[in-house]
Amino acid sequence: MNRKQNKTYFSTSKVMGILNLTSNSFYDGGKYNNTEKILIQTKKMIDEGANIIDIGAQSSRPGSNEISEDEELNKIIPSLIEIRKNFPNVLISVDTYRANVAEESINNGADIINDISSGDLDKNMFTVIAKYKVPYIIMHMLGTPKNMQENPMYNNVVEEIINYFQQKIATLHDLGINNLIIDPGFGFGKTLENNYEILNNLEKLKCLKYPILVGVSRKSMIYKLLDTDANQALNGTSVINTIALTKGTDILRVHDIKEAVECIKIVNFAQNK
Repeated sequence: MNRKQNKTYFSTSKVMGILNLTSNSFYDGGKYNNTEKILIQTKKMIDEGANIIDIGAQSSRPGSNEISEDEELNKIIPSLIEIRKNFPNVLISVDTYRANVAEESINNGADIINDISSGDLDKNMFTVIAKYKVPYIIMHMLGTPKNMQENPMYNNVVEEIINYFQQKIATLHDLGINNLIIDPGFGFGKTLENNYEILNNLEKLKCLKYPILVGVSRKSMIYKLLDTDANQALNGTSVINTIALTKGTDILRVHDIKEAVECIKIVNFAQNK
């Protein structure tokens, strides 16, 4: 999708369903550990209104250790092939920061690459994206999943995120990469206060002139504030998603599809979209 196509596609906000193939994700780790469970969950998400299925095999929760490239490939590629075979029309995103995993995924049916590091963790990622011209989600993260929450510090978190993306976009444009989606990276190298400052100023990212993705589903910015846990964070997720939609968010990345679809329907009706 180019910018003109993006404008048409995102005339209404979309829902990206999270499909974790990991054993240690903060909320649903280990739930989808065989083909049958993966296909059942994919069908459920599509039936509830998911526009995109985002497959990930590497946990990026704070403090997590990375798995090997071979292990990541062995989890993603067979699942990707089965999902593409059984649901040929759904958009599939692969959540990876490794260029080889991205390339193998594209060659096996992935439509979108979702990179939490925006190319910072694998210098070959931009080469792969430039070669295949697939939509590329770039996210802001301070540090790595292993150390990002140790002591994140900003002078002005919103301005620094915008400056980061401006530099990334310029580099990507020079490589002929224009099909981008922006993710401010809630919870990735941000304090609780940082996260809500970003949320409160989310509309400022519109200056980048690319679709905005928000992924806050059941994250600690919700359950720590409410003194609960991820299992009890659905209502808080819906509240933040609603705020994000009123500020121009184009994609909600969520575990709970039905509730996100309802948020979009209500906000669209209220805004007469």
